Amino acid sequence: MEESTIRLAIFIGLIIMLGLGQWLFPRRKPNQSVAKRWITNFGLVILDSLIMRFIFALILPVTIANWSQEQGLGLFNNISLPSPLTIIFSVIILDCLIYWQHRIFHQIPILWRLHRIHHYDKDYDLSTALRFHPIEIFLSILVKNIAIILLGAPAMAVIIFEILLNGMALFNHANIALPKPLDRMLRILAVTPDMHRVHHSTKAKEMHSNFGFNLSIWDKVFSSYVAQPADGYQKMLIGQPKSDDLPTNNFIWLLGAALKQKIKS
Repeated sequence: MEESTIRLAIFIGLIIMLGLGQWLFPRRKPNQSVAKRWITNFGLVILDSLIMRFIFALILPVTIANWSQEQGLGLFNNISLPSPLTIIFSVIILDCLIYWQHRIFHQIPILWRLHRIHHYDKDYDLSTALRFHPIEIFLSILVKNIAIILLGAPAMAVIIFEILLNGMALFNHANIALPKPLDRMLRILAVTPDMHRVHHSTKAKEMHSNFGFNLSIWDKVFSSYVAQPADGYQKMLIGQPKSDDLPTNNFIWLLGAALKQKIKS
């Protein structure tokens, strides 16, 4: 079975499972039409996938990993380590890279204009994990490809990392109410929905915190961890400040006009 088929099957399975979890055990009541938001958010991920698959197919991360191995490029292609350790180290290093990429997208204005589209969602559920501008997706793949070449990360590590990244993004954006003891236990290593929900607050200090998608350790090590929202999970406002009059669920606006808006946070 091809890597893309495996990833798609896991992706669909997680959406069904987490979607059911959101319906049965919601953390917050939606403020907007779920159907309208899902059309926009799933529309973006379909567009992103088509662009990456058909226009940039030659630079997909797994392809780059195989090419790097054939050329003998990168750290792990030039040192002798057991294959399991190479895979583990590659996944951990790539996860740290994604943390810093995310953090930098918040710090550099032109990159924040792109990433802010993700934060314009005024509700928070698994579909929010899919809401990214195609240019940001392209830049993210480019950064990952450079890291894969420098690391010499094996294709298996890249496949595992991509599955983990996509799966954890869906999980920690899910509108699921986890029992508090379970949330505390999971946060020791992993990013939970409550932990990442803080990142989608309209408050600047909270919005620019909790950058991790998979491992929670990076926020704790690099001093960007905020444990709880100041207003509590039920009363916190999600989205971007001063955006009530903006068509934040308009597909075309998100692709173009959003990039022209002045930065307000």
